[in-house]
Amino acid sequence: MAAPGQSQKGQPPVWCAALFALCPECGAPGLFEWPAKFRERCPSCGLDTGRYNVGDGPAAFLTMIIGTLLIAAALTLDNLLNPPFWVHVVLWVPLTFVAVIYGLRVAKAALLASEHQREAAEGKKRDD
Repeated sequence: MAAPGQSQKGQPPVWCAALFALCPECGAPGLFEWPAKFRERCPSCGLDTGRYNVGDGPAAFLTMIIGTLLIAAALTLDNLLNPPFWVHVVLWVPLTFVAVIYGLRVAKAALLASEHQREAAEGKKRDD
């Protein structure tokens, strides 16, 4: 296993796999089937993504952070320029959607790559 912060040969670093949705095993793009849903297997190397327990853990945390930042930005824009209401709707609704989906993709890909790099697995009962 590689030292923390380094990757094994052919495997992208966690940050690179997260930002570009790369397979943590072979580095091929195409980790996601839908905006925030993993493919069952990597199209290049066949890595089974279902064996990792990524889930939707980061969803609530990311939504709160992104919501806080966007509300602060919306209030700042409103105080500085005082635009009509429709400008807020046209600007902030799509921006919120894009920010949450992209944030989920990055967080889920980072968790998957991190679990893969550290060879994490579900706990199993041992026969002693």
